[in-house]
Amino acid sequence: MARKRNPARLVIALSVAAVLAVFLLYTSIAGGGTPSVAPSELSGKTGVVTLVGLVQPGYKGDSYDDGLRFQLRDRKGSSASRVTVLYRGSLSDQFRVNREVSVKGELRNGTFVAVKDSLVTKCPSKYTAKT
Repeated sequence: MARKRNPARLVIALSVAAVLAVFLLYTSIAGGGTPSVAPSELSGKTGVVTLVGLVQPGYKGDSYDDGLRFQLRDRKGSSASRVTVLYRGSLSDQFRVNREVSVKGELRNGTFVAVKDSLVTKCPSKYTAKT
């Protein structure tokens, strides 16, 4: 006895698979990221963002005990726009003054409170052309 094939079941199964594929693609590209902002763009932002800027002189504290406090300014433009960052967690050996860093967190009472171990330093020598 031959088994009858039901084309409607195949169409439904393929439609469900296509919808799931589109959903996964959307969430991986657009739905899961956090916005990246400069210190001058931080005011008015709510929720978790990634702050990107240059470390300014005068940081103090310990990244494990009470937290390391430092200031970031915009990569380009005015140095007047600064934000104080409170960070707890591990620090790279590359962390220093005028080094570009990115850190994830949120603004609370005028201080950017970072998520633990979210600080990433960017090494400028990796991005300059070799002569």
